[in-house]
Amino acid sequence: MNEKEMLKNDEIEIDLGRLFRAVMDRAWVVAVVAVLCAIVTFAGTFFFITPQYQSSAMFYVNNSKFSLGDASVSISSGDLTTSRNLVDSYIVILNTRETLVDVIDYAGVSRTYKQLKEMISSGAVNETEIFRVTVTSEDPQEAERLANAIAYILPKRIGTIIDGTSAKVVDSAIVPSKPSSPSYTKNTLIGFLLGFVLSVGAIVLNEVFDITIRTEEDVTQTCKHPILAAVPDMTAASKGSSYYGYGSRRSKQGKYAPATQQSKRAVIGPNISFAASEAYKLLRTKLQFSFVDENDCHVIGLSSALSGEGKSLTAVNLAYTLSQLDKKVLLIDCDMRRPTLAEKMNLMKQPGLSNYLTRQCSLDELAQICQLKSGENPFHVITAGQNPPNPMELLSSVRMKNALMAMREVYDYVILDLPPVGEVGDALAIAKETDGMLLVVRQNYCDRNILADTARQFDFINSKILGVVFNCTSEHSGNYGKGYYKHYYKRYYKRYYRGYSKSYENNDRSVASSVPMDKR
Repeated sequence: MNEKEMLKNDEIEIDLGRLFRAVMDRAWVVAVVAVLCAIVTFAGTFFFITPQYQSSAMFYVNNSKFSLGDASVSISSGDLTTSRNLVDSYIVILNTRETLVDVIDYAGVSRTYKQLKEMISSGAVNETEIFRVTVTSEDPQEAERLANAIAYILPKRIGTIIDGTSAKVVDSAIVPSKPSSPSYTKNTLIGFLLGFVLSVGAIVLNEVFDITIRTEEDVTQTCKHPILAAVPDMTAASKGSSYYGYGSRRSKQGKYAPATQQSKRAVIGPNISFAASEAYKLLRTKLQFSFVDENDCHVIGLSSALSGEGKSLTAVNLAYTLSQLDKKVLLIDCDMRRPTLAEKMNLMKQPGLSNYLTRQCSLDELAQICQLKSGENPFHVITAGQNPPNPMELLSSVRMKNALMAMREVYDYVILDLPPVGEVGDALAIAKETDGMLLVVRQNYCDRNILADTARQFDFINSKILGVVFNCTSEHSGNYGKGYYKHYYKRYYKRYYRGYSKSYENNDRSVASSVPMDKR
């Protein structure tokens, strides 16, 4: 891989529509955070910030006469520039230690001149010859007393320092009726906006840097293999129940929810929704086109990057769908570390594959007949058997290879339910003996790095990957969300499925229990 390709792979693509959907999906989080920040800001302002009161006095600068030694120079009262310049001089006089000490003595407050200096603010009013002196204090009465003390002391001090000029009081100070700060409304609004910005920013950053597989494009760009079918999320109709049968399920936000007793039931065969059934039929059709010779037996392995992505249920539903074409189908649970098919399908756990590979039974004793619906074609299942200490060695053994060769003589399709590659290497031990591998990828579950590594491992051993089954997909997983096609798809796709799914669901869907029958 050259430097340009590495830089291209490191680029972060920003989908504004995806970011907008992420924010809208978590709008309640944004609202809650914003409101909480507003409440915290209000409470902090109320309990921890001391109210400040301001009282002001205004002065007019009078510069009608300026004395220069024995000579007297008259200055026009309309010379506003000179008056405004005098404002700065008056403010300097106000902030002198001697002036402030006189103000403190006159007001009768226990303040140092440095404290008083920090309490005073002054400046010209709208660039006129009028200036305002404001005193800020925690005590409104103190603020008023000091401001009026300044109004009394300052003109006298100015008259003694700058000959021929004076400052006249325009407006005396009064006791303030309400605090000037803090502003509860302003601070609460700032807290609300801060919470809004922070929550939206956190969501956007999480979305930008999140490498979880979310869309079909994420899948194809990561593992470089086509998506053969996108199986919809069948949990939506059951309000949180997981159809995978694992201990927990992952939500859109990427967090795990505890499993319930209801969530442990498997949705397989005739029990699945119409949309899911059509997805598996599409998978079946594409698999048929993947093989040149339809008359040969095809051994297909199913694996995933992580556990919990639905590979076992995909294997069951694929076997069921293939069997409906009058094909002889065998499903083998090769996950001897965490076997699930026996429990999901109500089959005997033993004898199973591990029992045969450890020479505890013959091949003819393994297969159990499974009929998911009365009147439909059955298929055969070999369970995993007891948990062996060396499953990888057993799967890569000559006895396993010979078993697959024997099964090719009997069946049209042999489906291998293999362990996840991202956790154990068992699937790699047998993958080369298959005619092709299917990778099951669950939306909003596995991240891109793990999926890419899984695909690389199969490529490294020259195992053929037929494609990907994108599992548990939502409405935003596909590439239908742009412009006209989004509207067209939603309008006609939904109409089709609503119409045909009703008749599908109204059919007799009584399920016969999957019990062991005759052995092959």
